[in-house]
Amino acid sequence: MGASLSHLEVGRGIEGERGDPIRLDAELVAEALAGSERAYADLLARYERPVFTLVLRMVRDRSTAEDLAQDAFLKAFDKLATYDPARKFSSWLFKIAHNTAIDHLRRREVETVSLDEPAGEGPDAPARAVADTAGETPAAAAERADLGRALARAAARLRPEYREVVALRYQGGLEYAEIAEATGFPLGTVKTYLHRARKELALLMAEEGWGAN
Repeated sequence: MGASLSHLEVGRGIEGERGDPIRLDAELVAEALAGSERAYADLLARYERPVFTLVLRMVRDRSTAEDLAQDAFLKAFDKLATYDPARKFSSWLFKIAHNTAIDHLRRREVETVSLDEPAGEGPDAPARAVADTAGETPAAAAERADLGRALARAAARLRPEYREVVALRYQGGLEYAEIAEATGFPLGTVKTYLHRARKELALLMAEEGWGAN
């Protein structure tokens, strides 16, 4: 890799030089591949905060997000020669960051999966896993755990692309446009996948015995 990140702290408030916003990302990539340390630094400065924010919203832990963001940049710079200039660089980079975070989440044991529908988006979420457990009775806690396991099993049966957008939306808390940015899917496709995933999850949850009476 042409530049080292050992002296940089992603996500710790270091602003640094933001680089020339007029210069195209593809130009910076070409210069970095040609050996320009400044080009690497400019790419890092341009995308440090967005990548950190994306990862933080997925893992919900600042220290972990800092480490994963560093890892994502290292991976991106190591494979910079594989970047296709015909693609949007941010989508390529966010995809790497997304995959890095997803790999971390898959390694971590998760007890429950929240599929709550954010306010204002309508009542078509398949089920509601209550996040606030204050004052929860043992019976309610057991039921919530059962619901979380049922949701995890149902989500595992979805098509891979459906699972991807569901994880970003409900585990990562990303907006539709952010999902499109991270996955490279068109915005309309993201909305369609989420709609279809909710419908499939509703059917799968009904099979698990969690459907409406």
